[in-house]
Parts: sequence; structure tokens; C-alpha cells
Amino acid sequence: MIKVTFPDGAVKEFEQGISVKEVAESISKSLAKKALAGKVNGELVDLDHALTEDASIEIVTPDHEDALGILRHSTAHLLAHALTRLYPGIHFGVGPAIETGFYYDTDMPNQLTEDALPEVEA
Repeated sequence: MIKVTFPDGAVKEFEQGISVKEVAESISKSLAKKALAGKVNGELVDLDHALTEDASIEIVTPDHEDALGILRHSTAHLLAHALTRLYPGIHFGVGPAIETGFYYDTDMPNQLTEDALPEVEA
């Protein structure tokens, strides 16, 4: 058994290997549905992350301070996926999530214009 400490100081025991999502489900089904990620010992992890030792944990939901960064990062990956499907020869440079959104630098034969956005968004 491992001990998991929550932000309010509560400690609960779980079987070793339990996932962050399963911990969220043990608290409430609605929390698990809202969960975007976890924060284990201060490090952001995905919901499938297995807890193998005693840890402190936070469940990251849309109102958590880290949620917007996670959503921006994920959205940047979706943009890259959409561009790859539309422009098979595209090459990507940097593409981080930033304080005001996200972007990707690209190298492709044609310039990406606003006219292409509806197709990218689809």
C-alpha cells in the first residue's frame, strides 16, 4: 500500500500502481470527469500516471492554475496534427505554448494564409 496526501492534508492509502485517474475516481466520479491531468509531488503528469510510492497529489481540473497551460500545449499538438494531414511535407520548428496562446513555426512550400484557417480548423 502507498500513502497519498491531498492538498487539504488528508492522507489515503491505495494499492501501489493506482493511476491518477483512479485516485480521482475514488474521490468522486464528477472529479474524474473534469480531470485534465495530475500533479504528483509538484510535477505535472497525465491521468494514466501510476503511483508507485508515497506521494502528494493534486487533480488538475479546468479551474486549476496549470489547466490553461495544459490545454494550450494539447491544442498546439492538435494544430500540428491538422497541418500534417493537410500538408504532408510540412516541417515543424518550435511550437510551444506561451502565456498568450500557442504557435508553431513551420517550413512548407506554400505560405499558410487566413484563407486556409477554415480547412485547418475542420
